[in-house]
Amino acid sequence: MTVEIFRVDAYAKTGEATVVGVDVNGIELDRTIFYPMGGGQPGDIGKLCTVDGRDVTIIDTKKNQGLDRLMHIPSEDMPALAPGDTVTMEIDWGRRYKLMRMHTLLHLVCASIDAEITGCQIGEAKSRIDFNTEGKPDKEAVQAKLQELVADDLPTGVQWITNEELADKPELVKTMSVHPPTGMGKVRLVAIEGIDLQPCGGTHVAHTGEIGRLRVGKIENKGRHNRRINVHLED
Repeated sequence: MTVEIFRVDAYAKTGEATVVGVDVNGIELDRTIFYPMGGGQPGDIGKLCTVDGRDVTIIDTKKNQGLDRLMHIPSEDMPALAPGDTVTMEIDWGRRYKLMRMHTLLHLVCASIDAEITGCQIGEAKSRIDFNTEGKPDKEAVQAKLQELVADDLPTGVQWITNEELADKPELVKTMSVHPPTGMGKVRLVAIEGIDLQPCGGTHVAHTGEIGRLRVGKIENKGRHNRRINVHLED
């Protein structure tokens, strides 16, 4: 199983790894800094560089369905890699950092709205999060609250609890459509000091102040009990 460095160090931009498998699904490494698509967050892109000067462009990262293998997807006509090859990993840091800022911003939105999440999609400049609620949130109030939480520069961090502890605290699970993975015997929680704690496998900034300038866009009705909040990064 691939060691997922991004779970403990979201700021790792480069690293060394060894190729353990190559097939039609992509390239499998013994360890990786590349985040695989999941939880509304896109997979990382970047490149793998061999010691003899070959560069392989990675256009996506995914967990292989059914096999639970983390695969790095190369673009077409890339140099062939083989098991045993040593590579230097480089992610597209500018893109990843925007996604980290956005993911943390969506957690702030979640902390500001008292309703269950029905879906989300994270992008570099625009993201959206859907809530199961009849009332339409006040756009100006949401904007003001988010700006306050960003200005507070709250620290974020990771905690782990057992499957049994999570079962005893169902209030931690705020999503209706996606349930946290419990097959490892423990569950990863992302905490924003004093305001939010929930299961999440994504990458986040270390402090809310890193989110920077933001704008709340349209708040849309997407069904009788579904409200969509769109948010944008302004820099």
